[in-house]
Amino acid sequence: MSSAQWRCGSCDEAHQGMFALASFAPDPWPGAERYEPNGAIRLEGDFLSEDFCVLDGKYFMVRACLEIPVLGTHEVLSFGVWSTLSRDNFDKYLVGFDDGDYPDMGPWSGWLCNRIEHYIGNDPLAIWLVPQAGRQRPRLYVQDDNHPLAIDQDNGISPERVLEIYGHYGHRPSE
Repeated sequence: MSSAQWRCGSCDEAHQGMFALASFAPDPWPGAERYEPNGAIRLEGDFLSEDFCVLDGKYFMVRACLEIPVLGTHEVLSFGVWSTLSRDNFDKYLVGFDDGDYPDMGPWSGWLCNRIEHYIGNDPLAIWLVPQAGRQRPRLYVQDDNHPLAIDQDNGISPERVLEIYGHYGHRPSE
C-alpha cells in the first residue's frame, strides 16, 4: 500500500499509498472553519488553532494522532483527531509545545472529541494521550482494551479494511 498509486473514485485525485484522515476541529466546535495562529491562544471564550482548541474557557483540547497498524505493511492508518485534556495537563502541554520537551510525558487521560466511522459514534471514548518529543503530535490510545478500536490498535487491520475506511470518508478507489 505504501507505494501503490490509485485514482480516487470520489474526488478524482491520484493518491499515493497511505494518507492520514484528519478532522478540522473537535466535533463540538461551534465556530467558523478557520484557524487562528497558535501564538494567539486565549484560555477564555472559544479559540481554535491548528493544534489547540478552547471551548467556553472550560474545555481544553489538543490535536493528536490515533494510529492503527496495517497488516502486512510497515504503514499505519492515522487519524488526526482531537482530545480533551484537563486544564493542568493542557497547561503542561502548552509549556512544552515550543521546544517539544515535556517533563511529564503522560500518559494523560482525556476524551476523544471526534467521531470515527465504524468505531466511534456520539458516545464519548476515554483515551490515553501521550505527548511526543520533538514537536510531534501526541499519540492516542483507547483506555478500554475491549473496545474494537483498541483491539485494532493492538492487532492491526487489513489493507482492504483501510480502503473501506477511506471509502467511507469519500476516497474510494475507482473501479
